[in-house]
Amino acid sequence: MPSWQDRPPLPATWQRCDARILPLWWDRACAQMGEQSAALYAAGLFTEDRRRPIAQWFNPAFKAALLVAPETSPEWPVQRFGIFYAPPDAGFVRIHSAPHEWSPRQPRKSPTEQEAFLAAIAEAERFLQVEMDFV
Repeated sequence: MPSWQDRPPLPATWQRCDARILPLWWDRACAQMGEQSAALYAAGLFTEDRRRPIAQWFNPAFKAALLVAPETSPEWPVQRFGIFYAPPDAGFVRIHSAPHEWSPRQPRKSPTEQEAFLAAIAEAERFLQVEMDFV
């Protein structure tokens, strides 16, 4: 995997903010699918700020965001990081990408949780580079 120093810098309008899941996700999920379905989506990802690690980018100029977070229920034998995109102004979609999975039952076997997370972040950053060409 290439070093972060070898990757082009992210567009300046995207700010990294990993402290907590942005309220934007809950608002958009409710608007798109209703509150009850939004609460169950991706194992409660948008209602319970408990699943870690996460990586988020926010573009205040476009009111857009990108999220990398665990999307499977904690009791599943294989865990997976999902990449979610909130395009400018409304809605959200799951970005279809390579599976960024790991097995919690074999925490030292590759890919580990950390390896899967870093791979998902790299793919999310590539998505942001491409997305800025269309915005």
